[in-house]
Amino acid sequence: MISKKDVEHVALLARLELKEEEKEMYTRQLNDILKYAHKLQQLNTEDVTPTAHVLPIKNVFREDQVGDHLPNEKALANAPDKEGNYIKVPKIM
Repeated sequence: MISKKDVEHVALLARLELKEEEKEMYTRQLNDILKYAHKLQQLNTEDVTPTAHVLPIKNVFREDQVGDHLPNEKALANAPDKEGNYIKVPKIM
């Protein structure tokens, strides 16, 4: 069971300032989630095949094809700032 003190601790770690009513609301909501998870753990899933996704999804790949590329002038036409054949962006450190 999650206590209000647990919510306050996680809020402190996340650098969140919570109002008193938010602490109580999150405590209630997290406990409701844990109750539901406990309820789900009681289900018999012995005959259920494990899946990574509920729908049968598969990646559709195509062969790589060599094709024409954009000329540098066209590729750089809308660049806000460029230097030679490159798009110039601010240095981020």
